[in-house]
Amino acid sequence: MKRAVMALSGGMDSTALLIRLLADGYRVDCLSYNYGQKHSVELERAQLNLQYLASEGFEIEHKIIDLSSAMDAFESSLIHGGDDIPEGHYQAEQMKSTVVPNRNAIFASVLYGYALSIATRESCKVEIALGVHSGDHEIYPDCRPEFYHALEHAFAIGNWESENVSFTLPYLDGDKASILEDAQKAVALLKLDFIRIFANTNTSYNPDEEGRSSGKSGADIERILAFHSLGLTDPVEYQTSWDDVLKNALEVEEKHKDEEYRQRLTEEQYSVTRESATELAFTGLYLDEKRGGDYFCICCGHLLFTSEMKFDSGCGWPSFHTEHPDAGIRHIEDLSRGRQRIEVQCTKCDAHLGHIFEDGPQAFGGQRYCINSASLEFEEMEE
Repeated sequence: MKRAVMALSGGMDSTALLIRLLADGYRVDCLSYNYGQKHSVELERAQLNLQYLASEGFEIEHKIIDLSSAMDAFESSLIHGGDDIPEGHYQAEQMKSTVVPNRNAIFASVLYGYALSIATRESCKVEIALGVHSGDHEIYPDCRPEFYHALEHAFAIGNWESENVSFTLPYLDGDKASILEDAQKAVALLKLDFIRIFANTNTSYNPDEEGRSSGKSGADIERILAFHSLGLTDPVEYQTSWDDVLKNALEVEEKHKDEEYRQRLTEEQYSVTRESATELAFTGLYLDEKRGGDYFCICCGHLLFTSEMKFDSGCGWPSFHTEHPDAGIRHIEDLSRGRQRIEVQCTKCDAHLGHIFEDGPQAFGGQRYCINSASLEFEEMEE
């Protein structure tokens, strides 16, 4: 049987990872850490899920490692005695106050020693599974892939028989939504109760005395948006209603995105995509673009069209007779300017792209996507 050890925080990511490992046939040992975190309710939630899994026939060795006396000396708003937990978007600058210096290195070091001990005792290979993911990279430098590559190398040269231990980071290129989606599949394979499992988790950095999530910390916002993106209601208990926390999360996300767009886009790109402006005819960058390649949304990078779909309509804006099969471009009635038109928007980020008309090539269905160059980013096809 495959062997794995992992850090089970009691949060959403590590819980999803545990379920995935079980679904993949691993025998799993879990370590949880008490490091003086304000949200120590997560340890209770981890134990609740382990009890549930045991009732379903999954016996998992679990140890809680007390690091509170050592890490009490560290500076972080996440630890008792630190500043208040900031509220707002997960990737905002103030969220860096929740970084605990060297936390993942310390956790991984303990995990490595534990995994190596199992490998020696049981004469087997052991994988150290961690639920870190790309959404954490901006705020938490110890969630970056290069950190774990360096750490694994250091541990390998610092221990005998290190060839028996390796790191597994299955979510590294994912995000909260993709982790949650994978958990749905793993739960179904194991015939477990998805709602019960994720109700028994904690993501909030500032839960109240009853253990209810605030819905306002950056970690809360990220989790709420992940559930919403999959059309799910989060089963965890919040201090206010799901409708309230979702509304707040969406407002925070919209504000964050708008700030990011203003910083990254040119004035014209912002005006077109976020304010539904139209660039002057015959001025767009891609009007006469003839190279082969793909056209993406300038705001979110979603694939919209390919060069094979582009044609010269003579209208003054880039024209396409077909959208990419995966584009899912949104069509919206537009009654502005005293006439009826159909606006087209990016389905991923609501960016205004242009309009669609019924005077395109009949061989392709007769439609013409009249698109602003300012809403597009072109990537040339490699030879």
